[in-house]
Amino acid sequence: MSDISTRIRNAQKRINDGRRQVTSQLGSIQQRVSSSKFGEQVGTAQAKVAGAVPAALRGGNLSRTQKLQLAGIGSVSAAVLVCGIAIPATSGSGSASQSVAASEPAAYSSLTGGNTQAKELHASITNQQAGASEQAKAAEAKIKAAQEAKAAETKKKAQTTKDRATKQAASRNAERKAVKTYPNNLDGWIRESLAIMKAKGIPGSYEGLHRNIMRESSGNTRAINLWDINAQNGIPSKGLLQVIQPTFEHWHVAGTSNDIYDPVANITAAANYAAERYGSMDNVNSAY
Repeated sequence: MSDISTRIRNAQKRINDGRRQVTSQLGSIQQRVSSSKFGEQVGTAQAKVAGAVPAALRGGNLSRTQKLQLAGIGSVSAAVLVCGIAIPATSGSGSASQSVAASEPAAYSSLTGGNTQAKELHASITNQQAGASEQAKAAEAKIKAAQEAKAAETKKKAQTTKDRATKQAASRNAERKAVKTYPNNLDGWIRESLAIMKAKGIPGSYEGLHRNIMRESSGNTRAINLWDINAQNGIPSKGLLQVIQPTFEHWHVAGTSNDIYDPVANITAAANYAAERYGSMDNVNSAY
């Protein structure tokens, strides 16, 4: 593109320089033709031009265009001769007329070829620009689609996190609701023990547990027997249902305290032992 532009500019410069030189010389010619010797000088000049043109060029083989060109050259040459001045030479030529005659066709050819190449180059650039525009639009569409997909994925992840948090909160609430609390008294201890016994498959009823507790300890969680045979053997009975330590440890129910004085742990272990030996604590009506 740069080479074509340079060629076009150089050709235009050569044409403009030649035109300026011819215009300047024609101005001088117009001043000179105003003299009284114009007719004589023109005739003499035409004779010299006719003599200077080769015989071959005056033949009938020349085309109309070639003859017109020769006529034009002859007229200009005649005018130059009338004035008696030579058109200054330019670089690479003998005279202004030769420079113009030589440079203008070359310039025209350069311009003609340059215009064709320029048009082809312009069409190529236009096509490239159109292709680049389409590529830019496609790239922009891809970026937009990727951004939308990323936003959707982010939104989905946020919703998933929110849903998970909601489920976890609901689960915790359900667990808190599922964990039933009991009052810290004999009624509460018996009811809590019954719930554990039910979950573990240990038989017994509220009435059977309550009856035996009242007979063994009167509801005192710290009750201890220091006079019976167990006490004499060094392993006194303890707690609500007066259980000795080895029995408590053997029949202890998982999930309850390991403290023999803990009311729920004491009741549940004693009920577990009675179920194995008597079928149920309900069947116990005396020391066991």
